[in-house]
Amino acid sequence: MTLAELDLTGDLARPSRLTVSDLLGRPQHRVRVSFECATSGVQRHDFSGPLLYDVLSAAGPDFDPARRKDRLRFLIAVTGADGHHTLLSWAEIDPDFGHAPVLLGVSIDGTPLDLAGPQLVLPQDRCGARHVSGITEIRVDGAYGARRPAPATPGRASAAAP
Repeated sequence: MTLAELDLTGDLARPSRLTVSDLLGRPQHRVRVSFECATSGVQRHDFSGPLLYDVLSAAGPDFDPARRKDRLRFLIAVTGADGHHTLLSWAEIDPDFGHAPVLLGVSIDGTPLDLAGPQLVLPQDRCGARHVSGITEIRVDGAYGARRPAPATPGRASAAAP
């Protein structure tokens, strides 16, 4: 029996590989979620798991303390085993800003997700499109905007630098 694992990668001081057992060792939160699914109608589930914010904060995002509000430029990319991807901004989950209670669900309706892997749970979303099952990777990215546009040539639009 192989337990599912997820990789925390990107702009982190402590990237890591986590299992559901690792996530169970963190403070657990419970949430009842109701969302509309385009294919099967309204879904209702009870999830438990740690807050995404707590898990990522423990991994040490590479915020620059010299840059004012540096954490606002960070994106969080979540990938599932089925190839489903979604993005969140750090500001969505940060208690100083959106403070969304986004969970890494380790159980659904009382059933452990040891083999299937954790699920991204966004209780505030009416639609379940950002719900990701069987998370395989969470990437924290603060450098996505590092490219600067090339100067515009008169009469032409600027192009991204190579």
